[in-house]
Amino acid sequence: MPRPCRCRRIRCKPDTTYFKPRGIPLDMLKEVNLTLDELEAVRLADWGGLYQEDAAKKMDISRQTFGNIINSAHKKIADVLLNAKALKIEGGAVKRID
Repeated sequence: MPRPCRCRRIRCKPDTTYFKPRGIPLDMLKEVNLTLDELEAVRLADWGGLYQEDAAKKMDISRQTFGNIINSAHKKIADVLLNAKALKIEGGAVKRID
């Protein structure tokens, strides 16, 4: 039985939560869901340039968990870009902090 998921601290809440390729009708696209904690991991590591250890502390999770989250996010983003899918940003066990 897996451990319960710890609430992850996030600071970002995107204004736009849906992206799709231009010129392809929405009903023809498969959708990939990127959770809010995955988006926060991308923001901290890729956009913010933090090391995984430092980013994990900001999210109040272990470095290993952060690594798993960022790997999952990278795979989903690559799938969206390479296979022309829609990206929906929502969900995840998160606690918004300011």
